[in-house]
Amino acid sequence: MDTYDIMLYVSYALVGIGAVVSILMPLFKSLDDPKSLLKTGLGIVAILVLFFVSYSISGNEVLPKFESDPFNLTPAMSQMVGGLMITTYVLTIVALVGIVVTEFNKAIN
Repeated sequence: MDTYDIMLYVSYALVGIGAVVSILMPLFKSLDDPKSLLKTGLGIVAILVLFFVSYSISGNEVLPKFESDPFNLTPAMSQMVGGLMITTYVLTIVALVGIVVTEFNKAIN
């Protein structure tokens, strides 16, 4: 094991610690104000509803070249990927529209 491997594992650990801390610290802070925790919960529920709608409208067809090695893609996996892609597209469009509306409001005011 050389220095590159050690630094790679250290960076993995730091990313993991950062992810855990970035999730837990706002939760600890929101215990002082339960209404903020309710807003967070509603946001998570909204994203889950959007995902399930996207998952239900996505197709599950798989081309023959993706059914074998190295992909081994199944119809269920294909539908999951399709649902995640549609969810990402919708959230990206919502974010871009939000940015444009905010900038117009700033310009008007």
